[in-house]
Amino acid sequence: MRIPRCLAGVCEIHRPIVGRREIVVFAGSGILLLAGIYVEHFTPHPLAGTILLLVAAVIAGHDVLRDGFLALIRFRFNIAVLIMIAAAGAFLTANPAEGAAVLYLFAIAEFLEVYAAGRAHRSIASLLDVAPQTARVRRDEEEVVVPVSDVRVGETVVVRPGDAIPLDGTVTLGESLIDQAAITGESIPVAKAAGDGVYAGTQNIDGYLEVQVTKPEEASTIARVVALVAEAQAHTSPTEAFIERFARYYTPAVILAAGILVVVPPLALGTPFLESFYRALILLVISCPCALAISTPVSMVSGITTAAQNGVLIKGRDALEAVGLARVIIFDKTGTLTTGRLEVDDVVPFGVPEADLLAVAASLEARSGHPIAEAVLRRAGEEGIALHDVEEFTSIPGRGVQGRIGGTLHLLGNESIFPDASGAWRAEYDRLEGEGKTVILAGTGSAVIGLIALSDVIKKGAREMVTDLGARGIRTVMLTGDNERVGEAVARRIGIDEYHAGLLPEDKVAMVERLMERYGLVVMVGDGVNDAPALARANVGVAMGAIGSDIAIEASDIVIMEDDISRVSYLVALSVKTVSVVRQNVATAVVVKLGIAALAVVGLVSLWMAVAFGDMGLSFAVIANALRIGRA
Repeated sequence: MRIPRCLAGVCEIHRPIVGRREIVVFAGSGILLLAGIYVEHFTPHPLAGTILLLVAAVIAGHDVLRDGFLALIRFRFNIAVLIMIAAAGAFLTANPAEGAAVLYLFAIAEFLEVYAAGRAHRSIASLLDVAPQTARVRRDEEEVVVPVSDVRVGETVVVRPGDAIPLDGTVTLGESLIDQAAITGESIPVAKAAGDGVYAGTQNIDGYLEVQVTKPEEASTIARVVALVAEAQAHTSPTEAFIERFARYYTPAVILAAGILVVVPPLALGTPFLESFYRALILLVISCPCALAISTPVSMVSGITTAAQNGVLIKGRDALEAVGLARVIIFDKTGTLTTGRLEVDDVVPFGVPEADLLAVAASLEARSGHPIAEAVLRRAGEEGIALHDVEEFTSIPGRGVQGRIGGTLHLLGNESIFPDASGAWRAEYDRLEGEGKTVILAGTGSAVIGLIALSDVIKKGAREMVTDLGARGIRTVMLTGDNERVGEAVARRIGIDEYHAGLLPEDKVAMVERLMERYGLVVMVGDGVNDAPALARANVGVAMGAIGSDIAIEASDIVIMEDDISRVSYLVALSVKTVSVVRQNVATAVVVKLGIAALAVVGLVSLWMAVAFGDMGLSFAVIANALRIGRA
């Protein structure tokens, strides 16, 4: 027998949704139900038919009869009490077939609820399945296979082609392509080499790797994913909370209404008592809020598990619901809408070849660790430009750098490094800076020989994502610590509706609060590290590219594991669809039940029809509708 796998305190459930017990109960009681109906109506032994129907009712409805009886003696009114009263009333009014049918069909409706919950457990089990149970560890110059729970932080695990990464760690030897779809939802493999991080549950495709473990099993990325999904499934959304509160008063009110229906028509209208009593039983059955009770949680669980399978972790059902209702989404700029890595956009020489300008700039930047230096050196390397020897190198804080190349003093930096220089460069400098670019000047002590303009790279898909949000009627806002020109340029290039520049981290929190006052519910998207306070302050915080980042996971309500800005559009679409399905399910449940209840009052619906269409059929319909979310 297979032992259930547990991870991060969450265990998979291997019991099949349709087990031997269910098969025996449904088949046995179903056969007895049909036999009882036949014997009662088509043979001269109706009492025998009634006995068969009574046995069928007890077998099919033993759980609900037990729960209803226990609730009744404790003066607690729930769904089981309603069904028990309705079934007992049917038998007492010489309608045993309907009483047995009520319990049989209600048992099927209960099974459908268990089936919906079982899908949630299976989604967790599928996540647990991607995490290996054993690891190949190098100990005393030998490879030994041990349970992953026995591997210590700092040990080296060996991962062969085709193996799953057993634990989070850093590659120390080898290179390979890694399939991270189980964690990020991204189907394209990622190249990994020495120094790169790898994560438990991802798949090694084609190379040999040695990995130094950095986290124990219970703290691994896949363990966090499993724990968050389980927590989110157990969490209650605002809509669910309302329905639960509503149900506390609903059942007693229904029993009272049924009592009125039994008493008033015979006294006021002369309706036969048994007829009024029968209609009251139908009202009890159709008023069971089963479909209404499951309409929201099954939809929310379907949305959360679908998101997890696509690399989006939603930490609560309220967060999933809120994203679909928000009319404003705030984005941090650097690392969210842009890569945070500068690239050289323009090289503008004055009187020298472009290659010479790049050679001077790269040679001076070779001793600097500034992001601008990295971008200039990267561009020079791409063009195969050789560097010059630099003598008397000096860094000038706040201005730039200088050094002698071939005996001539060269300078590189912002405009303050050339306070007395003039010429054609000024107009070009103003134009490039006006486009929101960072501009540096290169020259000798007497003249500027060229400009180099750099900008933060817009992430692939950012503009399309903003356009999609706009088409949905969602206003986009960007917050940045950069100056006004840079903020305006990036907002214009991406199509952002509103931007605020020159903000410190505390200013971003204050701005989020002001936007909440102005627009109500807002969602904040950031990298989850530098802007953690702003994420925490927003109604819903979404962290981008948070694979392996505990800070991001803790700071946010929703975690997009892959650094893919287009997932924001996916998240919004999923949330909108989930909220829409919840509303459809609730509306369908209410309308169908009210309609059948109205027909019951005037005697146009039978007891078994009320259960078949108003309870079992309705439960099947809302579950089937909710499971459509999984195909989003």
